[in-house]
Amino acid sequence: MFATMPATGKVKLKTNFADYPVSKALKSGEIKSDLVEFDFCGTKTANQSFKAMVREGKFDAGELAIVTFLQAKAWGKPITLLPATVVGRFQHQFISYNARLGDLEPKDIEGKRVGVRAWSQTTGVWVRGILQHQCGVDLKKIRWSTYEDPHVAEYGDPAFLARFEPNGRTMEQLMLDDDLFDAIINPPQPNEPRQRTLFRDPKAAALEWHRQTGAMSINHLFVVSDEVAKRPEVVREIWRMLVESKTHVPAPADGIDPLPFGLEANRKNLQLVIDYAWEQDMLPRKLTVDELFTDVTASLGA
Repeated sequence: MFATMPATGKVKLKTNFADYPVSKALKSGEIKSDLVEFDFCGTKTANQSFKAMVREGKFDAGELAIVTFLQAKAWGKPITLLPATVVGRFQHQFISYNARLGDLEPKDIEGKRVGVRAWSQTTGVWVRGILQHQCGVDLKKIRWSTYEDPHVAEYGDPAFLARFEPNGRTMEQLMLDDDLFDAIINPPQPNEPRQRTLFRDPKAAALEWHRQTGAMSINHLFVVSDEVAKRPEVVREIWRMLVESKTHVPAPADGIDPLPFGLEANRKNLQLVIDYAWEQDMLPRKLTVDELFTDVTASLGA
């Protein structure tokens, strides 16, 4: 379980934080602190540690997928959210299909077999919400398949899901070679002529979605254990270090920040992902944006 933090003095935090531009200066030791020391002991791919974070309290701090956090919050897990996005991106490129199906529009995905790593995977929630709201897709008319369990044990996948076993094969192989799926929600393989993105111009579709919603489809935010959150000065110092580390990230070419920091900068993003998660039966109750934060974390960046 989560370690008990000392009431005063420097703390060493077991931290799950993968290698990104936003974490580079922090992980290299370039950003220093007299109050906080990070022990970066998570897995190379951060999502492989999410289950241990929410089920076992294995880490004191680190990144967590936002849908996993929403479920953890709804089921009372002792985790506190900071309004610091450390992985964010537009999601339209992450649904692709077997090119043998010809030219498809998003609405044509109805009736098809679609694979996704886990039903509660944050990217999947975003993509399904986009298909439903931007493209008018009836999600119930899609035949969904998954192979991973949810990170939060209390959540049960819906009964309509089919299960499959990868048996060492990638989802792309299962779609292109084994014909198990018509489409998948997964990063597309470059230079694979048999695979097409469902959105013909994912970037243009994403920018239109952004224009309509004013949102960024955030993936991972920084969290700390409730034990760490009991020390506001530690939380504020972690925030300072994250903010400083973000200054090393190159500015986006399109001028849209994929890593918004601060509650108000993330309010639309959080409200939308809550709405999508609720509509997709991810949560036992509909959360509000403000209840995701404590007085201290809500004030960060204000």
